[in-house]
Amino acid sequence: MNSLPKYIDTAATTPVDKRVFDAMYPYFSEIFGNPSSNHDFGLKAKQSIEIARKQVSELINCNKDEIIFTSGATESINFVLKGYLESNFEKGNHIITVKTEHKVVLATCEYLETKGVEVTYLDVDNYGLISINDFKEAIRNDTFLICIMYVNNETGIIQPVKEIGSIAKANNIPFFCDATQAVGKIKVDVLENNIDLLCFSGHKLNAPKGVGILYKNKNIELTPLFHGGGQENGLRSGTYNTPLIVGIGKACEIAINELEENRDIIENKSEFLVQEIKKIKGSIIIGNKKFRVPNIIDIMIPGLDSNIFISKTKNFALSNGSACTSQIIESSHVLKAMGFSDEECNQSIRISIDKEITKSQILELIETIKAELKNTNNA
Repeated sequence: MNSLPKYIDTAATTPVDKRVFDAMYPYFSEIFGNPSSNHDFGLKAKQSIEIARKQVSELINCNKDEIIFTSGATESINFVLKGYLESNFEKGNHIITVKTEHKVVLATCEYLETKGVEVTYLDVDNYGLISINDFKEAIRNDTFLICIMYVNNETGIIQPVKEIGSIAKANNIPFFCDATQAVGKIKVDVLENNIDLLCFSGHKLNAPKGVGILYKNKNIELTPLFHGGGQENGLRSGTYNTPLIVGIGKACEIAINELEENRDIIENKSEFLVQEIKKIKGSIIIGNKKFRVPNIIDIMIPGLDSNIFISKTKNFALSNGSACTSQIIESSHVLKAMGFSDEECNQSIRISIDKEITKSQILELIETIKAELKNTNNA
């Protein structure tokens, strides 16, 4: 039986931590009550949900009553962008975001533009960072929401979130931040960074797929996407998915306890990987180390067709800077916004690691890339 390839695509998704799985397991068969029921089965399930709510709130430093459980970041982003507009249309008609945001933000903003909303899409520099001066100049009297992600999912670039939050607060404009690639990897503090709304998905945090978080400052008004039984204080109706909620709570608890230790381990292995990549002639590490999370390393290697390499390599599971939709390969909108050409985008590989990767596996990856380059040059 063939062994599975080494998984180095954790920015796409992560395996469920065994401790998370163990915490969830009883809620599938033993503690199965509907949390909205008033009998003991329901009350016990409801109590577990409130414990999870507190675990999540402690990870990002907010009040537990400001946590809303969703199905993931995609739902949370749609909820905020559409729900805030509907509840606050009298405050303005202008959103500020960035050209390198996740596709769900860009697609939702494009939809809102069909409804008359004006959107400013900020440019980024060659490192993937916005200009604070451009950001300040984009603010208008009718700007009613700022939507800028914490860490980019393709490049790992960290935007100047604290500065963005301070400027947003000074202008009395709510700041919404997609922190899916930041939470559990680096310290995230909504109070310190003046973040009014924040979201992330469980499956990027060693929790299960299908559960996510929306933090909403108590002073922010949102119109719900879902109406019905009035769960989550009327903001997200639908029967609670207790096992998954317990899972994301446990994952947040683990992240709090192990954040610094894991960061140090990953930084060490990331630095080793970067040094080995630099030995490949012409290779480029995208983004400045100072402004990048250590677990995501986006590289560009001249002469390498990343689509072919990724599809044929049997030793590693990784991704690249291109998105394949209906068999049409499109260059990464993130890398294009950073000034890279279509050809360069097709030479990019995103390596996203966790603490489990070994230095011997890193060396094997480098040799695999070198072998592919040699085969290409000899073809």
